Amino acid sequence: MVPNSPILRTVGIVDVTFGKNVTVVEPVNLYGCTIGDDSFIGPFVEIQKSVLIGRNCRIQSHSFLCEMVTIGDYVTIAHGVMFINDPYSTGGPAHGDRSLWHPTFVGDHVSIGSNATIMPVSICAHAVIGAGAVVTHDIGEPGIYAGNPARLLRRL
Repeated sequence: MVPNSPILRTVGIVDVTFGKNVTVVEPVNLYGCTIGDDSFIGPFVEIQKSVLIGRNCRIQSHSFLCEMVTIGDYVTIAHGVMFINDPYSTGGPAHGDRSLWHPTFVGDHVSIGSNATIMPVSICAHAVIGAGAVVTHDIGEPGIYAGNPARLLRRL
């Protein structure tokens, strides 16, 4: 071992349950998750353990789906979308204390724009989240949401 050398870990694709006709563009880090039929996972995506992705979903490049995220069917997640499960409720990171983490649920037929940040929330079916939006509260009505914090711009 060379002095001050890093500990190298490789993940790739480990312990993933794939539906039929799933396309994955490497490099990716997928581990312990489930990906539904006819879904697409772009390059440089990380999907952590226990994440559930529905059917006919599209997860574009550079997106991050942390533990405790559930995605419905026919959902599009654009480039660079970040899901957060630790809301820093103690004023700082939970440091692995999963009791401080919270789940996120995304309903069917939802579109999430590039570089959006999704805090631990529930998003109803047929919502559109604009690019760069920060979703800090549950979204319970179909519509177009944008801004920081995300707010309803127009009902659908």
